[in-house]
Amino acid sequence: MPPALSRHDPGRHDPGRHAPTRPAPGDGAPVIVWFRRDLRLADNPALAAAAGRPVLPLFVLDEEAPGRWRPGGASRWWLHHSLAALAASLARLGLPLLLRRGPAARVVPALAAETGAAAVHWNRRYEPWAVARDAALKAELAASGVGARSFNGSLLAEPWQLSTGAGRPYRVFTPFWRALLAAPPPAPPLPVPAGLTAPAQVPRGDRLEDWGLLPSGPDWAGGLRDTWTPGEAGAAGRLARFLEGPAAAYGAARDLPGTEGTSRLSPHLHFGEISPRQVWAQAQAAMGCHDREGMVAGIESFLREIGWREFCYNLLYHFPTLPEVPLNPEFEAFPWSDDRTALSAWTRGRTGYPIVDAGMRQLWATGWMHNRVRMIAASFLVKHLLLPWREGAAWFWDTLVDADLANNSAGWQWVAGCGADAAPYFRVFNPVLQGRKFDPAGAYVRRWVPELARLPDAWVHEPWRAPADVLARAGVRPGRDYPEPVVALEAGRERALAAYATLGQAS
Repeated sequence: MPPALSRHDPGRHDPGRHAPTRPAPGDGAPVIVWFRRDLRLADNPALAAAAGRPVLPLFVLDEEAPGRWRPGGASRWWLHHSLAALAASLARLGLPLLLRRGPAARVVPALAAETGAAAVHWNRRYEPWAVARDAALKAELAASGVGARSFNGSLLAEPWQLSTGAGRPYRVFTPFWRALLAAPPPAPPLPVPAGLTAPAQVPRGDRLEDWGLLPSGPDWAGGLRDTWTPGEAGAAGRLARFLEGPAAAYGAARDLPGTEGTSRLSPHLHFGEISPRQVWAQAQAAMGCHDREGMVAGIESFLREIGWREFCYNLLYHFPTLPEVPLNPEFEAFPWSDDRTALSAWTRGRTGYPIVDAGMRQLWATGWMHNRVRMIAASFLVKHLLLPWREGAAWFWDTLVDADLANNSAGWQWVAGCGADAAPYFRVFNPVLQGRKFDPAGAYVRRWVPELARLPDAWVHEPWRAPADVLARAGVRPGRDYPEPVVALEAGRERALAAYATLGQAS
């Protein structure tokens, strides 16, 4: 992680305060709009503020994040297609998308000098290395006479805008959510800027195809292609379909992995193909168009999840070691196991527990896992298998199309009992009971663990207990067609609680 020159982005409260110190450039000098996690045209404050001058859209493939947190394979697949969609949208406005690869701290100032840019605009990011880099970059550009302006294009409220009565960051969601609701409402989303023009001359850039973001030999992305439509139009369509249908039953259906009850907007939000302000405004409008109590309650429940995303970003900003260090320092001494065989069984969906395996296989095939099943699978890893939450976070980071540092880190710490507003460690999800409760007919398990598809409902979540004649009729041979459980549930639970008890002894 680069040294933090400041936890604050210089000029964030007054993004225009860095006036150029060189003579003002002519009207033909471009504004570089540096696209990052805001791969859209509508409600893009950095792009909107550039209207009136020639605009040079830029994307930098910057791989200077700490090695463990560089984008994983699924994220790289999504990025390729999202950039292709953005380039096509910009081309329809007569603007090119310039692609450059390398450390942004060098690429951006060099391009500003090469083009004689009047200013560089970007929407803020909140990863610790990005905060430090952007602060230093803003100061460097200002010193060279280039206007540097940053904007909020990713959150409903900036992390420094909400704090407890004592002036500290929130570590519990419910009071944070209340404070967010009590704050001034989000500004209306911005339209696509009109009248954008390209510079007279555009430098040469890279070809997207040469970046190697897509898999090659073997091509494992077939399930991703069948499941997702990256890009701004895909995001807008997914939100519209959700608000027209599943939103009404969201409060209950969001926990049922066998139904299409969630929005699946998470990757679109992560890559900024849609903004939370757009989601908020359209959801509020949908509530205003319906007087059905269920519809309003469903959308309110959905917006609460948008609030959870905001909470995670607040945690990451105020606690920048969140991806690596437990918020509860007591857990630094936790006696985790190092069972690589068990970890491999978990990653491959071969634990012998159908709801866990279904989730892990859905993740591998589609780059996404239902949120209820994420909690079940994560609990199984850190409690029944006693494996470190960081291992789970790293696997999700590589395989999720919505691999988001704030959400991923906060979520794993929550399940492990060491994070903010965390579920206590001694709350151990039983995957059999969870499966029966949230997938009672086994639809989700049968979809992703087809070798169990013919088992009756009574046994689909614990096939090892099924009578021999039932297994025979279903064509299931334990240990051959489907693995035996890697750990007995009660033994795993007792081991986890014994490990947790050592923390109190150590203190």
